[in-house]
Amino acid sequence: MAADARHSLLGGVPMAWMTRWPGAFPLFFDTASGARFTDVDGHEYVDFCLGDTGAMTGHALPQVAEAIHRQAQRGITTMLPSADAAWVGEELARRFGLPVWQMAMTATDANRFVLRFARFLTGRQKILVFDWCYHGSVDETLVTLGADGRPHPRGGNIGPQVHPEQTTVVVPFNDVPALEAALATGEIACVLAEPALTNIGIVLPDPGFHDVLRRLTREHGVLLAIDETHTICAGPGGATQAWGLEPDFFIIGKTIGGGMPAAAYGCTQAIADRLNVLLADKSIDTSGVGGTLTGNALALAAVRATLATTLRDEDFDVMIPMATAWTDGVQRTIDKYSLPWNVQQLGGRAEYWFCPPPRDGAAAAAAVDHELDAFMHLWAVNRGILLTPFHNMALMSPFHSMDDVDLHTDVFAEAVAALVA
Repeated sequence: MAADARHSLLGGVPMAWMTRWPGAFPLFFDTASGARFTDVDGHEYVDFCLGDTGAMTGHALPQVAEAIHRQAQRGITTMLPSADAAWVGEELARRFGLPVWQMAMTATDANRFVLRFARFLTGRQKILVFDWCYHGSVDETLVTLGADGRPHPRGGNIGPQVHPEQTTVVVPFNDVPALEAALATGEIACVLAEPALTNIGIVLPDPGFHDVLRRLTREHGVLLAIDETHTICAGPGGATQAWGLEPDFFIIGKTIGGGMPAAAYGCTQAIADRLNVLLADKSIDTSGVGGTLTGNALALAAVRATLATTLRDEDFDVMIPMATAWTDGVQRTIDKYSLPWNVQQLGGRAEYWFCPPPRDGAAAAAAVDHELDAFMHLWAVNRGILLTPFHNMALMSPFHSMDDVDLHTDVFAEAVAALVA
């Protein structure tokens, strides 16, 4: 199947990242349900990748499938609000704390829209991100901090429109002096931040870092946007609720549709009051915010079915202890062989990395070992375990079991034993 697909698809896949698995070809899946999937050759796998968070609720939720089927029979997209719209807005406000919401198709889109609004609201052009952050394919965020202390296009960033120095300031995560100096210039419209870095291993914030970030942004008139697309693993309201964060904008994607493409962004009432005036302008259809299929009835039906039945306290009460057990199992092997590795946990997400615990993205990036990554992934997948590509992350769903965790603990220990033999 992989060979046939190369005749008509770039890289032989419908989306380029599907080539990023180790080995000569990607697995083609046949069915996925709960925390497992079966490939076209009939092999079953425990899925700790879960679509890189998109299926954190578990695969093929019956209630979501039924909601999508019902709505598809009644109409998919009309560019009119459906009866689910207000329910979804109220539930997003209840869960995440910000009162006013809009929909997007992806978290990438939501981030783009928020940055446009931030530039409009502040009259400033630049944004600030943390080195080795991840906010989807947003041009302004595909940036890293060079050895010369200047922003540079992130490796692999294809055809950036402009050099990132024109759009973006980059500072290391957890570096308060660098953050303060950057915000003091008065040129920053918005800080777009993950509560913890998640796509370069898990890099946790220093104690008090978010308090300082919020204080400094307010002092310098900078809007704070928190992207919880990955860190929703911290709990039903993400790290924002769990850690008491107070963003001006909140971005969420992937999980809220139960696998159906959907995302949303929320804002404070003060911002909403200003944006409602803006959105009343009849030229808004060329604003760069929106998309004809955004907020379609099918997506809203999926979001309502998902948020009404999953990602609740009782789900995280299952997921987080399993992530703790996964972390403990990996740590036992690291300790047994005195490896200079670490394993970090963030709610229902855990990940091992080939260095001591990093405080910023650059330290994590410096420890990447592509050959070792490939070995660990192939060892796992050949024994029925799928980890997330690009790194060594495991995400728990309510459908995983301690037996699944124990299987990974054993397979990880066997892989390390083979390495050090």
